[in-house]
Amino acid sequence: MQNIRRLLLKTKPLRYIARVNHVRYACAESGAKAKGLVIGVYQKEGDKDPKLTTAGEKINDRLGGKLTEMICETKIDGRLGRGKVFNNIDQDFRSIAVVGVGLEGIGFNELEMLDEGMENVRIAAGIGARSLQLVGCTEVSIDGMDYAEQAAEGASLAIWRHMEMLNKKYRRVVPKLDLYNSHDQDGWTRGLFKAESQNLARRLSDAAANCMTPTLFAQATVDALCPCGITVEIRTMDWIEQQRMQSFLMIAKGSCEPPVLMEISYCGTSPEDKPVMFVGKGITFNSGGINLRPCEGMDEYRASMSGAAACVAMMRCVAALSLPINVVLIVPLCENLPSGMATKPGDVCTLLNAKAMAIRDLDKAGVVVMADPLIYGQTTYKPRLVVDVATMGTGAKKAFGGGASAIFSNSHYIWKQFQRAGSLTGDRMWRLPLWQYYKKQVTDELGYDISNDGRGLANSCLAAAVLHELVPCADWAHIDTRGSGMLSQYGIIPYLNTWRMTGRPTRTLVQFLYQLACPEQK
Repeated sequence: MQNIRRLLLKTKPLRYIARVNHVRYACAESGAKAKGLVIGVYQKEGDKDPKLTTAGEKINDRLGGKLTEMICETKIDGRLGRGKVFNNIDQDFRSIAVVGVGLEGIGFNELEMLDEGMENVRIAAGIGARSLQLVGCTEVSIDGMDYAEQAAEGASLAIWRHMEMLNKKYRRVVPKLDLYNSHDQDGWTRGLFKAESQNLARRLSDAAANCMTPTLFAQATVDALCPCGITVEIRTMDWIEQQRMQSFLMIAKGSCEPPVLMEISYCGTSPEDKPVMFVGKGITFNSGGINLRPCEGMDEYRASMSGAAACVAMMRCVAALSLPINVVLIVPLCENLPSGMATKPGDVCTLLNAKAMAIRDLDKAGVVVMADPLIYGQTTYKPRLVVDVATMGTGAKKAFGGGASAIFSNSHYIWKQFQRAGSLTGDRMWRLPLWQYYKKQVTDELGYDISNDGRGLANSCLAAAVLHELVPCADWAHIDTRGSGMLSQYGIIPYLNTWRMTGRPTRTLVQFLYQLACPEQK
């Protein structure tokens, strides 16, 4: 028996079976090029058998009912994300992935605050495309499953990998995607634009800190946005000093890497129209400064600029979709490191609005870096509303994990628009309180006007209270992505990757701007 086992181990297998995300598949070795197809199947209800989608029915008719026979034989029941890959049953496609889409006709779930029909299609398309990628398919056609845009999002997000630092021989092939048997080509294209933008945010966030310094991030932004007709202005140290952005410089001076401030403008309508202003936190590595963080897990904080990455990716998608709206993005970029030049706990700086801020905890540098750029943007652009995106307090992460991004807003209208956007994109947001109770904990101080950490345990609420002090009049929202925008660890969304940066909430930001630019007629 042992000799037989050794012989089997030495023999090169002709077939192999694997299981990824509940999809089992078996395939024979083949050449470098191969076509695959993802087909959806609805979950059986009661005595009814699982039902193929419209595209699946056409394939089944072409195969003389062979596909339904194999579905029955392998006991595919249409449960969401469950399915199998069948090989060499069709002359046009080497592999066909049949994946469960859940119940047919399911829609918005108020309790979940989610359009489950759309999200189920993302999951099914993503799992199917990834399974075909793993068996070597270089071209994958996707069944639109009545939601071509969402199918494109799920498939494109699922097959993306961060492979820039891998040796070429170890890089996985990223298959070419196309829509199968659907006339909604416009929806498919929109979905690809949104997914590719989120993939850009994932690439920027996941890069090693030495490969994504403030200068390199600015260069990557120019490369990504300027071909789209977006204006990108790069402000250097001299300009920042001339503008007296002391809060920004207080954090930046701890590192040898020079700080950069980017002003990014997209004009989709009349130049006289007031823009929507975004501010993205761009700390390309956040060690905690003098208040040094624990070494274990510190590498995750290379994505302290994931808020800025999501905003840059959002701008690219807005231009690709040609949305009729004016958008301005301000991104302060720097590193937060300990050195002889670093800010000391308790140091005080004067902001552009003449308020004094005490920097008592260098680990909470996000509000300090964003303070002066936030004030500068309101003074310069007179925006119609302000949105800042940042990884701030651990409170939001502990409260939601990766289930949602926390949002704070002084406008019920803005909150409702973000809530709706998140329910459509599957990348949800949930509102946390912005009460005087928290504002008093950051402003009721002796000797200065604001502290960057406040008093108490609700650090996400306290960070929002600090930022609210800097936006006295405008409609404003603060989005805390500490749990959703960094490493995905628990409760992984099936079309994203484990232990990788998520690029969230890029698609929700795009959807929010779409709703502002193209409001529904009542």
